[in-house]
Amino acid sequence: MSGDRHSYCDRCMRDSLTLRVSAARVGIDLKTAFRWRHRFLSASAKANANALSGIIEVDETFFAESCKGKRNLTHRSPRKRGGESNKKKKADKIPVVIARDRNGHVSDLVDPTLNKSTIHAFLALIINRDSILCSDGHSWYKTFSSDHGIAHHRLIALDNQRVIGREYHIQNVNSYISRLKGWIARFHGVGTAYLPNYLAWRRLFKNAPASEEAWLRAAISTNQQQMPT
Repeated sequence: MSGDRHSYCDRCMRDSLTLRVSAARVGIDLKTAFRWRHRFLSASAKANANALSGIIEVDETFFAESCKGKRNLTHRSPRKRGGESNKKKKADKIPVVIARDRNGHVSDLVDPTLNKSTIHAFLALIINRDSILCSDGHSWYKTFSSDHGIAHHRLIALDNQRVIGREYHIQNVNSYISRLKGWIARFHGVGTAYLPNYLAWRRLFKNAPASEEAWLRAAISTNQQQMPT
């Protein structure tokens, strides 16, 4: 089945195919396609503390909570397939923080209880004091920069202040977020439990294309004993 695993990587993950299409293309069942996908991605999802440098842009975005694959829901009634959460219910939204430098390196944080302490802990792992942080007007970026002696530029949309001195803005990270959401939409709803894996998938193929083959082979080797034979 080693050839099938390579085929799955080369044909399906590289082309960002859905699970059903991937299973049909490689000739495996849906459960196997699901298992392989998340074993390939789990290591990359855990290795998310990517060091960023230079001008770093950070912003938050939100994804609809999804219990896709879960049979017993206790906190809400199930939605119909393809349905969307009520946009007015903030509790149905999962916050994701995206940090991106001008070299295209990305790190992200999925945290349903996003707050000052989690933001500070996330940024402390990826930003050094020589960096320049650009963010929206949220206070937790201001306090982080102050605590760590990092240069910081706040872009406050309410004041229509979107660019400072031509080079300080968050337009690149916002563009990345827009492309990310468009890419994730093809999967017709990503379970919240697996959202970090899909963010890792996007980081891998969009930000390190030269090493994708090496990474895929390493992922296969790492999980060799766990994969079905």
